[in-house]
Amino acid sequence: MPPSPSASSVSSGCFDADELAGFHDDSAGSLAVFVDGESEAEGEADSARLASNLLDPAARRAVVKWILKVRAYYQFRPLTAYLAVIYLNRFLSSHRLQQNGWALQLLSVACLSLAVKMEETLAPTLLDLQVEGAKFIFKPHTVLRMELLVLTGLDWRLRAVTPFSFTSFFAFKIDPSGKRAEALVSKATQFILSAMQEIDITSHSPSALAASATIFAVEEIHDLAIVTPTIAASWCPGLTEERISNCNRMLQRVVDERRLRKSPIILSQHRVTSSARRDSGTSSLPTKKRKHNSHSCD
Repeated sequence: MPPSPSASSVSSGCFDADELAGFHDDSAGSLAVFVDGESEAEGEADSARLASNLLDPAARRAVVKWILKVRAYYQFRPLTAYLAVIYLNRFLSSHRLQQNGWALQLLSVACLSLAVKMEETLAPTLLDLQVEGAKFIFKPHTVLRMELLVLTGLDWRLRAVTPFSFTSFFAFKIDPSGKRAEALVSKATQFILSAMQEIDITSHSPSALAASATIFAVEEIHDLAIVTPTIAASWCPGLTEERISNCNRMLQRVVDERRLRKSPIILSQHRVTSSARRDSGTSSLPTKKRKHNSHSCD
């Protein structure tokens, strides 16, 4: 009988093919431990939502977008970006942030740095971490001081239950053969990352968000039967159809909004013709020069 996945693998949501094939029905009991751990996180999430209301939603989206861009730039694990946002939300639940751009940027860098230290084997320097359009560049000692402030605010509790603790297990529940498991996990991860940009992820339990993202992933893969919230609620103790359905509605809004933003703009024939006439005398388009408008901050 194949061995059960290691605790570290379950925690991170990362499995290889052999581990995935080694799942057993009693693994649901192990996952239930993570579901139980969500109750405390949900209490923190309520406070975080109250505090996040004091923050401009556009500013919050910009911060999360920046974190995800740095994740993609360095190819960090999705879990790293998720933890960074969790740290940021938890810190804001008990601290009022100054309403200016540099304070939020500094907090974002510190939270991302802490997440990188928790999950990545190779970490860039604090200066190199501040890429992808960072408006302010902070000296390392300034970031380190902010890290200490965040650690104190979080009571040095950096481990957290995340959707990635569940996605691989849920993929196995849908496809016990493991043939589609990797694709399911990959697509579910994309849905989770998309949701992070649009909503406060702490408003949904990680297990329900993982189940919902997996349901959406199933719909994009052929040869798999459609999964309903009722079916998903049976995957492990603690999941409920109501929570999964709520996440489904949220993810559907996110998907619809992203599709709307990406929809092509159809110009009228008159506008197209007029533009063509104006541009007929130009041989090439002017190139844009990159602006270096970052500010160095102590």
